[in-house]
Amino acid sequence: MLKIENLTKTFNPGTVDQKVALNNVTIIIERGDFVTVIGSNGAGKTTLLNLISGTYLPDGGRVVIDGIDVTRLPEHKRAKYMGRIFQDPLMGTAASMTIEENLGMADLRGMSRTLRWGVSKSRSENYQRSLKEMGLGLETRLKQSVSLLSGGQRQSLTLLMVTLTLPKLLLLDEHTAALDPKTAKRVMDLTQTIISENQLTAIMVTHNMEQAIRFGNRLIMLHEGNIQLDIVGEEKKAFTVQEAVKRFGATLKDESLLG
Repeated sequence: MLKIENLTKTFNPGTVDQKVALNNVTIIIERGDFVTVIGSNGAGKTTLLNLISGTYLPDGGRVVIDGIDVTRLPEHKRAKYMGRIFQDPLMGTAASMTIEENLGMADLRGMSRTLRWGVSKSRSENYQRSLKEMGLGLETRLKQSVSLLSGGQRQSLTLLMVTLTLPKLLLLDEHTAALDPKTAKRVMDLTQTIISENQLTAIMVTHNMEQAIRFGNRLIMLHEGNIQLDIVGEEKKAFTVQEAVKRFGATLKDESLLG
């Protein structure tokens, strides 16, 4: 489904600030995989997502989605293939619009629009049902401004918006890092439910080893732009924090990946 072949990215090449963010990274992700990516600051996690989404172009290598080489496509042209949720809950929604309007815009992503754009009654009823399933009480607040929502509610709404049209690929960029532990757990449980029920292909970047182990069917650990660990299936199920400490203790401790 997703092929990342020999992907390389260096920032500020030839200067004292040169930083190799990714070093010939190759990853093949099958349809329906839920991959968690762990690593310290500067390990290359977000750069990987930026190269997949088209925020940056690579220095070398390829990104192929469903057999289509998108390596040189700009970000806006790749948007039809994927949805992305960022760490900041404010980035995924338009605060000046209502909950219903935000969902309506997300629902029409990639479709032609006219000056008579609006949310039909049937669409509104669908949004209400979807919001009710989330269990946050937002189904009764469709006409309210998104600016009135808490960070956790906005991130949950963003998750629904991004997955409303079932993207080929879901990118989660530390999407619970800015939330308190209780809210983060709720958003993660909701994430797991949506991915599982819709059999989405997803990549989730996280700083938390426990979270990386608990969720998904595959775990990749990046360090200084290289893959240090790549486990899947039964091997991942049997993997523990204790095993991670045993194999990568110094790196995990120094980079605070166990919190």
